[in-house]
Amino acid sequence: VYIINVTWSDLTSQTIYRRYSKFFDLQMQLLDKFPIEGGQKDPKQRIIPFLPGKILFRRSHVRDVAVKRLKPIDEYCRALVRLPPHISQCDEVFRFFEARPDDLNPPKE
Repeated sequence: VYIINVTWSDLTSQTIYRRYSKFFDLQMQLLDKFPIEGGQKDPKQRIIPFLPGKILFRRSHVRDVAVKRLKPIDEYCRALVRLPPHISQCDEVFRFFEARPDDLNPPKE
């Protein structure tokens, strides 16, 4: 689980908790919704940032993988919110960064 401090344009902030699988789901939604910006037709036109790939690992390596993903996920989030407004302000991005009821009781793992 990754802890993200979200600061909105009105300067309110909140802490959210997201599993890697939710980042992956968001990435797939964005690539489907924005095929040109995702580089599907021409890789040179890709502006949607790359997300670190899924890794198959044993349970004993979960923490190591999570720690190695910290910087790439931070960079991914920062790049995502710098994209043109039609992407950075789309419903999928807003929903991802919005606080959810389960953010009040974060996962223990």
